[in-house]
Amino acid sequence: MYEAVYATPEGRSTPARFAHTAHEYGFEGLVVRNADVREDDPEAIAEAYGIDVVSGTEIRVEDPQRASGYLGNRREQYTILAIRGGTAELNRFAVEQERIDVLVKPMAGEGDFNHVLAKAAARNGVRVEFDLSTVLRLEGGPRVQALSDMRKLRELVEQYDAPYVVSGAPQSHLQLRGPRELIAAGERVGFSAEGVERGLREWGRLAERNREIGSESFIEPGVRRGRYEENG
Repeated sequence: MYEAVYATPEGRSTPARFAHTAHEYGFEGLVVRNADVREDDPEAIAEAYGIDVVSGTEIRVEDPQRASGYLGNRREQYTILAIRGGTAELNRFAVEQERIDVLVKPMAGEGDFNHVLAKAAARNGVRVEFDLSTVLRLEGGPRVQALSDMRKLRELVEQYDAPYVVSGAPQSHLQLRGPRELIAAGERVGFSAEGVERGLREWGRLAERNREIGSESFIEPGVRRGRYEENG
């Protein structure tokens, strides 16, 4: 299972500190989802702490036109490419783009999710994120609203078989929670334990797939290099 984190400078812990704690908690991998940590060496961290470290980036813009301009360069630079939703326009843009791996925070702000978006996410293979940080760290009315939003989102994802990922979205290694705690939080949303585990493992499946597509065995996404190209 994998966790997806916000490391320094946006978060309060380095990728190495996250990796150390994540390994202790039993995670197999760690997705560092903010682009500002490119100077860190994921391979060195992975070797030091015995955990797979995946480079990721999260596009945050106010309108789809600006988001479109980021896709080309960032798709090639990072293993996992996510976009933060939160408006009807951004959510719709994200689920219609095969180049995007994950739609983050679709229910934030004025964002909403419906059957049309769920069908598009399933068709284009865009994972919808269930960010359990709201369940883990909010209280009172905001927590109740977050639970309601995620229950609605889960029902749509399950009904239309849309792919999804699960995370606690920690910004510090002190906020990191082990798989059992994330499973307990996910059960409050209506997931089974197996459903939460599937969402945590999906980060690793995404990383494996994208690394293979980005390898020399592919001429371009979806087109594998054949023996004629290899011998040419």
